[in-house]
Amino acid sequence: MTEWGRTGKDRIALVTGGGTGIGLAIARGLSAEGYAVVITGRRAAVLEEAAAGISGETGNPVKAITCDVGDPAQVAAAFAQVKRDFGRLDVLVNNAGSNVSPALLEDIPFEEWTNVLGANLTGAFLCTQQAFRIMKDQSPRGGRIINNGSISASAPRPNSAPYTATKHAITGLTKSTALDGRKYDIACGQIDIGNAATDMTSKMNAGVLQANGEIAREPTMPVKHVADAVIYMASLPLDANVLTMTVMATMMPFVGRG
Repeated sequence: MTEWGRTGKDRIALVTGGGTGIGLAIARGLSAEGYAVVITGRRAAVLEEAAAGISGETGNPVKAITCDVGDPAQVAAAFAQVKRDFGRLDVLVNNAGSNVSPALLEDIPFEEWTNVLGANLTGAFLCTQQAFRIMKDQSPRGGRIINNGSISASAPRPNSAPYTATKHAITGLTKSTALDGRKYDIACGQIDIGNAATDMTSKMNAGVLQANGEIAREPTMPVKHVADAVIYMASLPLDANVLTMTVMATMMPFVGRG
């Protein structure tokens, strides 16, 4: 095993889309808990900067691996590197995702549909598949997979068909993974996040389109609350599992009629 071997509390976590936003917050939180963390993403410079920053804060190793989760070859190579460098994988956080600008359903180009599908759903499937192959054969056996489902896994925003379709599908993938993982001691759960304050949600302060056609400002919450929730999910023994959890800004228009 290389210098990137078992460290801290001997737990290894991989966070996809870990260079920015929610993924960065999750990676930082797991590192602070003693995990050796791997972050993946498509932009090498962003990943390297994030890895160095987290490691400098926590004193624990953070490794950056450039990977497009929608590419089967790149995903296989990334997980092979994790296995080679660490010898095991304890937690996978399927966080990587993509979206398109709001558009009428009938005007969405096919290429944008397939791009979102690849990043949000195919990517989560490919990473889950590779994690299974590592987790079922390692000793001690098993591990945990946590999927970022989003509030959109339950209710859509206007003009968001590609993103909403993939996030609804993530719920099905989560349940299938939880069921099929039982025989390998692999637990799987989903966290649905509503309006965590990141660069992507900064537009909420200026107002976003509501289902009734109005533009309204929406409250946000600190992204650290998401990281704390993921840490809780990851901390459970493998005979217990949070299948679904919703963490949201209390006053956002989701419950009831707004």
